[in-house]
Amino acid sequence: MLDAIRKNGVTLAVFAAITTGMTAVINTVTKPTIAHQTALQQKVLLDQVVPPELYNNSIQKECYIVSNPALGNSAPHHLYLARKDDKPVAVAIETTAPDGYSGAIQMVVGADFSGTVYGTRVVEHHETPGLGDKIELRISDWINSFNGKKVTGADDTHFAVKKDGGDFDQFTGATITPRAVVNAVKRTTLYIETLSGQISSLPTCGDANE
Repeated sequence: MLDAIRKNGVTLAVFAAITTGMTAVINTVTKPTIAHQTALQQKVLLDQVVPPELYNNSIQKECYIVSNPALGNSAPHHLYLARKDDKPVAVAIETTAPDGYSGAIQMVVGADFSGTVYGTRVVEHHETPGLGDKIELRISDWINSFNGKKVTGADDTHFAVKKDGGDFDQFTGATITPRAVVNAVKRTTLYIETLSGQISSLPTCGDANE
C-alpha cells in the first residue's frame, strides 16, 4: 500500500513538474507575440481618436499619467501626446463616465488644445444590450457624432443630448447612457484645454511603472 502511494506521488510530482515547465515555455514563447498584438490594437484605437495624419511622433511612447475629477474619478489615467514636427497638437486620453445606466463607462477621447474633439471610443461598459450598447461602434455609428465637434466652454448648451437642449441624439428608451457619454466627453475636452503648457511636467507612464 505504501509503495503504491509513493509511486503515485512520484508520478503526480513528475507530471506537475512537466506541466509547469511546459506552461513556462509556452508563456515565454508567446509573450512577445501577445505584447506585439496588444501594441497594434492600442495603435489602432489611438488612430481612431486622433487621426494619424495630424501627427508624426510615436504617440504610444509619449505616454503620461494624469488624475483629475474631470476624468470621472480620482484614478490615474493614461494620456498619449500627439506631436507634429515636435509641436504638441492633440492628446488621446483615457476617461470615465461614472454615471452610466449600469455603471461606469470607460472611454478614450482625442482632442486638441482648443476644444475640438477628433474622436471618441468606448472601451468598456455594462450598458443594456439593445439599448445603451449603441455607444459601441460595432453596434452603432453614434459615437462618431463627436468627430469634429468643438466645446466652446463649460456652459456650451450644444454639447448635450437633444432631450437636454443639445445637439446629440439620445437612444429610444435610453437617455441616461448617451447623456453620460456626452457629458464625459465635454468635461474631458475642457480638461485637455488646460494641459497645453503642463504636459512636460507630468509623470510619464514609465515612471509610474517603476
